[in-house]
Amino acid sequence: MQNIVVLNDHAQEKLKQNRFNRQWELVSVIKTKTGANYITQEDNSFWRGISFIDNSESFDTINNSAQAEEIGIALGIFHDLISDLPPEKLADTLKGFHITPIYLEQYQKSLATNTIKDSPEKQFCLNFVEERKNLAFVLENAKSEGKIPLRLMHGDPKVNNVLFDINSKKAISVIDLDTIKPGLIHYDIGDCLRSGCNLIGEETKDWETVSFDLDLCENILKGYLKMAKTFLTENDYKYIFSSIRLITFELGLRFFSDYLAGDLYFKVNYPEHNLMRALVQFQLTKSIESQQENVNKIIQKLS
Repeated sequence: MQNIVVLNDHAQEKLKQNRFNRQWELVSVIKTKTGANYITQEDNSFWRGISFIDNSESFDTINNSAQAEEIGIALGIFHDLISDLPPEKLADTLKGFHITPIYLEQYQKSLATNTIKDSPEKQFCLNFVEERKNLAFVLENAKSEGKIPLRLMHGDPKVNNVLFDINSKKAISVIDLDTIKPGLIHYDIGDCLRSGCNLIGEETKDWETVSFDLDLCENILKGYLKMAKTFLTENDYKYIFSSIRLITFELGLRFFSDYLAGDLYFKVNYPEHNLMRALVQFQLTKSIESQQENVNKIIQKLS
């Protein structure tokens, strides 16, 4: 809650400058009568109040190119608002979240103790991870080498966390701020594109038909890079493709690890649910890899 307060105070000062020349809203914390950010009751239940953004809506999937560009604009505005807020001002509320090498370690532990029977799908995932396990280190190595800086990140910038004004159809807010923490904005960029450019969604059982939509990718990046030019470095552009591929691989790795561990983290609706989710993300990763040259051409054109 304190993270949200600090972020809001900082961003409101920048919004007063009308730097984006458009309507933009931030959810804020509603204080208690005593001025606290939340209350706890005798049974240890926790309550908080968050402001409501009226006349807005969100979507689970992108419906057209204009909407895709607005998704990118929204993430770009959000990153701009926090780009000069020092990371140490916010607490790390989710230790290890979106640090891919940690998920690889967890996978290796799950693999060593799993008792799941073999299947062609399980073997596909095992082979997929083995062939790409070195991918896990690309962003963290770049951070360690000083190529990309530690900043603040949203942590979950999927499509349905962007609010659109009902009348103008323009993006007006990014919500679900509980995952904001120090990290690499590349995980955000990659996750936004991962979630936005898979037209049939994460829950499909037709995993072999999953693909990464290049047109949506271009429109999201067009919007994002339009707003992000003020704070992105030359190296930031170089790692955009890697971030799209990595975050997709990372989510597949998390689903597969949870499947091997007995579905301890993600809620499932049927026994092979996490395996199917992993297959979707791994197939999406393959599609992204097959279009690497075209994605890099888009980045180069827009940068």
